[in-house]
Amino acid sequence: MIRPVAFRMNEQTAVNNYYQQVLDNLAPDEVQAKALEEFDNYVIKLKNIGVQVTVIEDTPEPSTPDSIFPNNWVSFHADATVGLYPMFAKNRRLERRKDILDQLAASGFTISNTIDLTHFEKEGKYLEGTGSLILDRQNRLAYAALSERTHPEVLDVFCAKFNYKAVVFTANQTVSGKRVPIYHTNVMMCIADKFAIICAESIDDTHERSMTLDSLKNSGKEVIEISEEQVNRFAGNMLQVLGTNQQPYLIMSTSAYQSLTPAQEQAIVKYCPIVHSSLDTIEALGGGSARCMMAEVFLPKK
Repeated sequence: MIRPVAFRMNEQTAVNNYYQQVLDNLAPDEVQAKALEEFDNYVIKLKNIGVQVTVIEDTPEPSTPDSIFPNNWVSFHADATVGLYPMFAKNRRLERRKDILDQLAASGFTISNTIDLTHFEKEGKYLEGTGSLILDRQNRLAYAALSERTHPEVLDVFCAKFNYKAVVFTANQTVSGKRVPIYHTNVMMCIADKFAIICAESIDDTHERSMTLDSLKNSGKEVIEISEEQVNRFAGNMLQVLGTNQQPYLIMSTSAYQSLTPAQEQAIVKYCPIVHSSLDTIEALGGGSARCMMAEVFLPKK
């Protein structure tokens, strides 16, 4: 997780991230202070349940307002491989830092291979890590909602190099009366060990919707559906993590948690407890939430 130093709304990502909002009532120093408070409280909650959190301090220069969302530029895998990804916004490409990988290696993680897909940026083709990809690592399935930030060609290369099978669809949201692609897959779905949360109604194509739901069910997941209104509250932006004694927890923002119906909450806690933290400022200005803030580390220990 990257502790922010100058968090703000990123104008380069707002062109297709319709979840970002302008907060005119907050000065830049107030925005940073609120984001930092939300970040620190979030980390404390994760550590309190036994999640191992590696916090990296952001740097003042270069300006990287979205560095708080590291899962878009890097992924870590159990075979000691690191993935580096092509990013849509030019100022987000500056988030990639070799020293972060060096810090992980120094703390005992093994990195033996790097698969670098960033050259696709020169062709205007993007795949923004586990924002674009929802990885069912157990079943080697990569769910991907196509958008300006999730290109099918890069997806195919990812699947070939990482040994995944793609489950591809388009997920939409309504903006000014028009249906437009949701910018990241992880806004509208989440895969846990025994269940999956998905906004199926955002997949307008009925064949694609059935195919995606069938894939989830056939891989042994109980499907918990959420609405587009709940997606707007970041109820799709969740991540299952392991705490003390390998106890799984589902992590989400307080906004997401408060949007759940009693039946949805009951379906989740049947499998694992829920932990939520207030991320209102980060969600409003960044257009991302709890899941986006974590780049989970599956690297083996030395």
